[in-house]
Amino acid sequence: MNELVHSARTDRAARKPVVKATPRPAPAPRTNDPARTMAGILEVATTEFAAKGLSGARIDAIAAATQTSKRMIYYYFGSKEGLYVAVLEEAYRRMRKIEAEQHLEDLAPEAALRRLVEFTFDHHSGNPDYIRLVMTENMERGAYLAQSKTIQELNVPAIQAIASLYERGVAEGVFRAGLDPIDIHASISALTFFNVSNQHTFGLIFKEDARSAQAIAARRNSITEMVVRFVRS
Repeated sequence: MNELVHSARTDRAARKPVVKATPRPAPAPRTNDPARTMAGILEVATTEFAAKGLSGARIDAIAAATQTSKRMIYYYFGSKEGLYVAVLEEAYRRMRKIEAEQHLEDLAPEAALRRLVEFTFDHHSGNPDYIRLVMTENMERGAYLAQSKTIQELNVPAIQAIASLYERGVAEGVFRAGLDPIDIHASISALTFFNVSNQHTFGLIFKEDARSAQAIAARRNSITEMVVRFVRS
């Protein structure tokens, strides 16, 4: 009897359809994209260095945020200081790239100067990390930026653009002669930089909301007029 029951069970098991397992797709191969990896590291490092300075920034934090390793960061940038210099270079590179897209050479001299001042104001106002990085490097007395092999090349076009529009303005009798393009650049930088770097202390001392849309627009217009009137003949 037991033998018959066992046989029946065996027959039913044999008749049970066999379900084939669906093969899992093979995992996508990992891509090796050094440029993308470096760009991600630079983006996170920019925030880290801007917030904490060179001494306070931590490579461990950058590695964790980018899902890389300290070894990978050192492989690409050599050291913490090397990464810091690369961050400074990238900050200037981005600004100069956008600046070149303003096509100042296509505008009349005064219109070109106005656009340059407005662009610089907008860039600084919208990129406080850039301001903090420059402030940090000035506290370091420019020691690390001096190690850069490209920083001079990155900033040459900025002076050339000012020199070109200024010379056109002088030739057309719109701008007064005898001004130094680097001095014009310094004046634009000083006015637009201060607006961001000192916004908290200035607003606290004088009880003004310097970050309201109305205050920003008024300050933008004021700085532009100051520079244009200084250069105008």
